[in-house]
Amino acid sequence: MTDQTLSPDRLLPADPVTREIARRIYQQVAGLPLVAVHGHVPASRIASDEPWPDPATLLVAKDHYVLRVLHSIGVPLERLLGGGDPRELWRLFCARWPAFRGTNTRSWMEAELVELFDVALPLSADNADETYDAISERLREPGLRPKALFARFHLEVLSTTDPPGADYSEHRSLQREGLAVVPTLRPDSLCDPTRGEWAESVDAAGVTSYRGLVEHLAAERRRSVEAGAVASDHGHLRPDTADLGDIAASSLFDRLAAGRGGPGDAEALSAQLLTVNAALSLDDGLVMQLHPGVRRDYDRAARARYGADIGADFPVAASFTDALRPLLERYGNEPDLRLVVFTVDETVYSRELAPLASYWPGLYLGAPWWFLDAPDAMARHFAGVVESAGYAKLTGFVDDTRAYCSIPSRHDVARRVLAGHLARLVAEHRLDEPEAMEVAGDYAYHQPKALYRVRTS
Repeated sequence: MTDQTLSPDRLLPADPVTREIARRIYQQVAGLPLVAVHGHVPASRIASDEPWPDPATLLVAKDHYVLRVLHSIGVPLERLLGGGDPRELWRLFCARWPAFRGTNTRSWMEAELVELFDVALPLSADNADETYDAISERLREPGLRPKALFARFHLEVLSTTDPPGADYSEHRSLQREGLAVVPTLRPDSLCDPTRGEWAESVDAAGVTSYRGLVEHLAAERRRSVEAGAVASDHGHLRPDTADLGDIAASSLFDRLAAGRGGPGDAEALSAQLLTVNAALSLDDGLVMQLHPGVRRDYDRAARARYGADIGADFPVAASFTDALRPLLERYGNEPDLRLVVFTVDETVYSRELAPLASYWPGLYLGAPWWFLDAPDAMARHFAGVVESAGYAKLTGFVDDTRAYCSIPSRHDVARRVLAGHLARLVAEHRLDEPEAMEVAGDYAYHQPKALYRVRTS
């Protein structure tokens, strides 16, 4: 076995001239704080500050990317999610380490293993017990508890994802301790009637009319703002928006709430409610994040057995130009609108989203997300959007993870890829190096903080 080391030039360009420029750019941003404005780590996990239970639970069972790779090569979900012996799960993971070659997951995992746990051996079936014991020993250290890691990661702000009715007491408690953990309202259960449980969710909220729903949404948004939220997040399947009058929208609501909806009714009200949230954002200041184009919980048998959000999500085709038109024609020129759109369809970036962002002041391009937050896909993203929209219409990096320990390595990968992209433009005399340095700092830190109106002491 050979020692596993992390090259200081990992992910930087191979060409020596461009690499030297990239090194200088990367060094300018490597130590900047992390502005993690969209993620899924629950506030309760940080607030409890309990030690992590074991390596497998921390690094395998909580990481969708890891689970997907293992299941894709034939590991039954029962062995991954069935709650068995964590040491056995770790052995399974180590024995299948070669399956991660070439994946973005390996880039993150290697950084976590080396930098957090001092594991300097390639994982294998032969060293599974050795690495399990070494990481378990480290996990007992106070410096690796969640609150200590918050400081170690240089997290300036961390956003969670929270449903309507969420209790924000843990967010407030953490904020009183100086840890900027803030909620992100995800109102899909009330705003997306295409979901099967929508009528039950509306009824449980005590909402009996369209006007009552809008008022309830406004109140939920205000509650999240009072708890420190800077954004809302919307995971509708389609990015369709609508600008219906109250009479038409009320009729849709009444039919759907009574279980009498006809073809297209659920989609029409879903589109209307996206536009409603844009209108509400002008009042409460929340950035509106739109994450469409993903069929969530696709494996229905697995959803029934193991619950939602196990990583069985898959892209579907989505078109944005016509879909966003009603919202943009109504609010796209409003100076306070911040609509951040994400996609998992690379062709949409250059075909639709970058041209839209190059015209509409209120529309911004989200970072490469889910299947696209990988080095080559990130590089293609910059190449596909910057010439149309420029850097000013990018949000900066969004890690979008449930795997707490992967946050710094994900940001580091993005900063390295950005350094390589900018270095090429400098080498081609398309940017001066001081300009490239400024762009790098903006994308890595200043831009997400400004766009999301992050307020930190």
